[in-house]
Amino acid sequence: MTELFSSTPTALSRRTTLRAAGGGTLLLGLGLAGCRSAVSETEVPAGKSGAEPKRGGTLTVAVNADFTPSLLFAQSAQSLQQRLIYNTLTRYDDRLEPQPELATSWQAAADGKAITLKLRTDVTYHDGRPFTADDVIFAVKNLQNPLRAAQLRATAAAVTGFEKRGDHELVLKLAHPVNNLFDLFEFMIITDRHGIEDAVSGRKLNGTGPFRLTKWSPGAGLSFTRNDRYWQPGRPYLDAVEFRVVPQADALLSSLRSGQSQLSFGVPGKNLGVVKAAPGLAVSEYATGGGAYYLGVNTTVAPLDDKTVRQALAWAIDRERILKQVLGGYGLASATPWPKSSPAFTEAGRTHYTYDPGKARELLKSAGHTRLDLPLLHVNLPGETAVAEAVQYDLKQIGVQVTLQPTDPATAQKHLIAQTMPGLWTMGHGFAQVQPATLAVSAYPFNEAKNTSKFRSAAYTKVVREAWTGPATGARANALRQRITDTLLDEAFIIDLVIRGSVQVSAEKLRGVTLNKFSYLVLDDAHLVD
Repeated sequence: MTELFSSTPTALSRRTTLRAAGGGTLLLGLGLAGCRSAVSETEVPAGKSGAEPKRGGTLTVAVNADFTPSLLFAQSAQSLQQRLIYNTLTRYDDRLEPQPELATSWQAAADGKAITLKLRTDVTYHDGRPFTADDVIFAVKNLQNPLRAAQLRATAAAVTGFEKRGDHELVLKLAHPVNNLFDLFEFMIITDRHGIEDAVSGRKLNGTGPFRLTKWSPGAGLSFTRNDRYWQPGRPYLDAVEFRVVPQADALLSSLRSGQSQLSFGVPGKNLGVVKAAPGLAVSEYATGGGAYYLGVNTTVAPLDDKTVRQALAWAIDRERILKQVLGGYGLASATPWPKSSPAFTEAGRTHYTYDPGKARELLKSAGHTRLDLPLLHVNLPGETAVAEAVQYDLKQIGVQVTLQPTDPATAQKHLIAQTMPGLWTMGHGFAQVQPATLAVSAYPFNEAKNTSKFRSAAYTKVVREAWTGPATGARANALRQRITDTLLDEAFIIDLVIRGSVQVSAEKLRGVTLNKFSYLVLDDAHLVD
């Protein structure tokens, strides 16, 4: 076995790579350049030097979409509350190096086909039941269950055996090596194995996290109270958290400016300038690329089954205009899904498709078309609607008439998962901010085995599988990532527009807020200052 990480007070900054016998990295260890989780445009002044954060108070978070229990195990816009209620086994730092959470240390076999986890011994669920290795076994098997909507099912399915060594040590045995196991460990919430049906129905969510869910009012929001038995001493600082559903942009802005809400990630890009000018508010960007806006294409709908037509659409869209006018300048115009923090990022890929309506019209003409009429589904929230309208305008310039189909967020996500999208759709995707192979084996738009575009390719499947099961670093890893990128650009079944991490608007008196790599809100250290 190879020692990977040991949880000690001085170990949290250690490099965490796992080497196979031949020297290749098998389990996550990208060693990316570090950066802050969120970078504020206006630096929020620090509290008094050496002062203990103030305890107490209620934080109100304005969200633009309600909790959807049936999507509890899928990462989506409705996942913000996950880390308040539940913990995960590990959590990445800003250099994508895994750090302990419910797992305190881990060892991996040299062949990459087993990993031994040591678990915390002092953790209880909100109802008082002790956390044990059985809960981890259940969490993995739960994601393997095809009834659950869960993007990282393929990685969970690679785990084919479990060996318990007491209540707090567990060996996971894998059918083959994977280099995104720690993506799974951060994505996979550790739920109550005895109350799973209550959880997916929204009746009761029993976790080990810093807050307990006390009330869900469908359409209105969620209420949380401090977990006094939380395993992190002295945390959380806040007494309570309220999620308030505010889908209308004007009402959302009013809520933040009046102080009724102190935090939101749903302010439309065109309104961020107003927020920046408002006293007492700060705008921060999670620049490691936790998401992206894209145009999806159903490749089974004629004439979108012709990649020449799909490429025409990719050339037709003015990404820079969408970035500046629709998203307030926050993000990175890009034809590929990779943020700059990803080892798969290249400038050539980012700029592969630039705005060229003349070339787009030529490609359409070469495919035998001068006019097309297509539907375009989008989420009926202000920011998402603005992106869809920008795409509609650009496509009209090349003779593609688009009819918008506004859809509520939960229904849009279900269409995404069920592969029932119309010819075109615009949404956001994640999963490019972690191990690159995860995007193509896990994200619904890109999944090599079953993606929303219904794109199938034996060559795509082969390269994705090789990238997923091979080393995470080195020349071969880079070559495989480039082949994936080349396939995405050439086939254009997903047309990326703008890389966009979460943009946080918060009261200046709120400190200590962050997100994990899957945009789960982390409030362990959050506190309010006078």
